[in-house]
Amino acid sequence: MDYTFYILYSSGLDRFYIGHTGEDIDERLRKHLTQHKGYTSKAKDWQLVYTEKFASKSEAYQRELEVKRWKSSKKIRELVNKNAHLSE
Repeated sequence: MDYTFYILYSSGLDRFYIGHTGEDIDERLRKHLTQHKGYTSKAKDWQLVYTEKFASKSEAYQRELEVKRWKSSKKIRELVNKNAHLSE
């Protein structure tokens, strides 16, 4: 099973959401966009802008914590933009 570290972006909020999952990433995004309580319920325009695959849940979670510790949307934007060609 693959685990995915991911970054979502909401242009309406001009905010990033950082997470990890063992689910299919498209299914996880669908859940973020449906009615629920939590941070991502604040907007309905979340887009998947970055992913990294990991062999273990622990590795994906550690990457999530690493990026969250940056506390810098500028640094997150740089990561997303630097790797944008990988998603095309």
